[in-house]
Amino acid sequence: MSDPAAPAAASATGREIWIEKYRPQRLSDIHGQEEIVERLQSYIEQDDVPHLLFSGPAGVGKTTASTAIAREIYGEDWRGNFLELNASDQRGIDVVRDRIKGFARSSFGGEFRIVFLDEADSLTSDAQAALRRTMEQFSDNTRFILSCNYTSKIIDPIQSRCAVFRFSPLSDEAVAEQVREIAVAEGIEITDDGVEALVYAAAGDMRRAINSLQAAATTGEVVDEEAVYAITATARPEAIEGMITDALDGDFTRARATLDSLLTETGMAGGDVIDQIHRSVWEFGLSEREAVRLMERVGEADYRIAEGANEQVQLEALLASLSLSE
Repeated sequence: MSDPAAPAAASATGREIWIEKYRPQRLSDIHGQEEIVERLQSYIEQDDVPHLLFSGPAGVGKTTASTAIAREIYGEDWRGNFLELNASDQRGIDVVRDRIKGFARSSFGGEFRIVFLDEADSLTSDAQAALRRTMEQFSDNTRFILSCNYTSKIIDPIQSRCAVFRFSPLSDEAVAEQVREIAVAEGIEITDDGVEALVYAAAGDMRRAINSLQAAATTGEVVDEEAVYAITATARPEAIEGMITDALDGDFTRARATLDSLLTETGMAGGDVIDQIHRSVWEFGLSEREAVRLMERVGEADYRIAEGANEQVQLEALLASLSLSE
């Protein structure tokens, strides 16, 4: 793809954050969550929006869906009828009692207003209990949209008052489609292997894919595989596969050298190496026994690293255990 405006577009890539510039404005613009979008649109069309609970990993459309609902209900006046709070910053009971109650009381004209509480699973138990009572008290004129990563951390009385929507990681096709659309809009030349690398690095997170695209676009004229892996500190899948295969074949020295390169030259964190191994286990062509053995070692290393153990020591121990004959 060639565009005479490409140099000018490339020079302007840092002037605006693309995840905001290209954030979908309407529900129908959201990629990869078609079933959820369809259900939410039916609520709006029937003018019967309940309290909502959105759960799922980062970058899959939870916040975007919330703002899109407000835009479709209120139009240009949506900001005045939409209160957004981040519970990870304001975790105490006072936030629920003060800011949310003050906003809920100020509704007018018989219409309901929307309170969006992001990262609601960060609220303390007392704050969630206060929120439950507030939801009851202002149910006539306020709708709550709660966003979280894990519904298990939300108390049952709140869950039972909400329609629960579970957002899944975005498909490779959805991420690739959005990346190509943005590349065309910005006049960026991107190769097919560059798109594949962005999709792989994103792992279902649209926000990460778009941020990576913007960063890669500032490094050169063409966004290709090499540029993407350089700016995302992500290992090529073949490097991970080679490291594990060498370990399973008993060549610990070679596997350790690959690991050292990933940690020191690529700049990867130990947890990222674990994540990539886990994502790719079933793509290595291993026998079922070898795959099970690898998963057992990965789980042990992940736990130890999460508990504060030295990352390099644990990853080398993982490779050593794979190299030992049973």
